[in-house]
Order: sequence, then structure tokens, then C-alpha cells
Amino acid sequence: MKKKDIIVIGTSSGGIEALKTLVRGLPKDFNASIFIVLHIAPHFPGNLAQTLKDVGRLPAVSPADWEQIKAGHIYVAPPDCHLLLDRLGYMRVTKGPKEKLFRPAINPLFRSAAQAFGSRVIGLILTGALDDGASGLRMVKQQGGVAIVQDPLDAYAPSMPLSALRVVNVDFCLPVTEIASLLTDLANNELENYSTALGEELDN
Repeated sequence: MKKKDIIVIGTSSGGIEALKTLVRGLPKDFNASIFIVLHIAPHFPGNLAQTLKDVGRLPAVSPADWEQIKAGHIYVAPPDCHLLLDRLGYMRVTKGPKEKLFRPAINPLFRSAAQAFGSRVIGLILTGALDDGASGLRMVKQQGGVAIVQDPLDAYAPSMPLSALRVVNVDFCLPVTEIASLLTDLANNELENYSTALGEELDN
């Protein structure tokens, strides 16, 4: 299986706790780069990147425009800016139009990742309200990437996971406590056939 080293994550309500749980489970030698959009207000007082750095083993930052992507790093979209990926290995931080009433929005990140990196991408939708991320995850899947959704029964706000499940034939639907292990396996090429793995999960 081709290496999966670009991981895009979208979340909203309940997302900070879900992200903390996920990041705690990632090893310090994690082989992929992670990009996160959390729906936040323009003047959000917290620092999500610092929070994720404190609870996990990986460096986490809010990137600058045209910053180069580095493996094993977590990148968090800054407040009131979209985070996009460029095929030359850079990030764009832009003030483009709001989507689904949000900036940052999930769909622009997912679309840019799918267009730039194709089958190298893993798209993950976590807890959240409304349906941002569903169409972006569908594009990730269409371009040969892996689609993962947090189990709606495990989500603080199930609307975003449910919306994604309605329009995407996802590869995995898991509680957040199991997602870090899966991402590590995919980034390390340990799952040779993730469709088969999904089928085995559904049978159990």
C-alpha cells in the first residue's frame, strides 16, 4: 500500500477533547504530517497547538503562510484563516471566503490535500455539529485516500460524523480512543489491505 503520510482532520463541538485523546496516543516517531481544522471564533482565546503539544509527543504549531510541511509535525489552522496544502510541500494560510459559515473550514483543507497528494491522504472527521467536512472527505476518498470517521455513538456532537457517513463509503468508523493506533499503522504501512481490515472489523 502506498505510504499515507498526509493526515487531515476536521472537528467542531467537542473537538478539543477528542483531539487531545487522539494526540496522546501518537508515538514520538510518527511518520506522517497532521493538519487540523477546528471550528473556532475569530478571536478564540486559547492556543490549540500549544495544548496538543503539551499533551502529546509531537511538535504542534499554527503555521505561517508558505511554511514548509515537515514530517512528524501537527499543524493547526489559525483562527479566522483557512489552512490549505500545496503540492510542492507548503501550506497556505489564507483569508478566503467562509465556507459552511466558517473560517477556518474543513472542506477547503480536505479538498486541497486530495488535489495535492491524492492517495497519500488520510481524511478524518471527528465530533462536530452540522455537515462541514463531508464533501471534502468524499474528495479524499475519490482521489484514492483513506476515509475515517469517529463513531457517532462515541462523539460529543454526532452531526458531522453522521453527515460524512451519509455521503462517503468510509474505510473505518471507530471510537476516538482507537484512532491513534490506526493512524500509526497506516502511516507505517502496516495495514497492507485496509479494506480487508475494515471487513474483518464489521464481521466481529
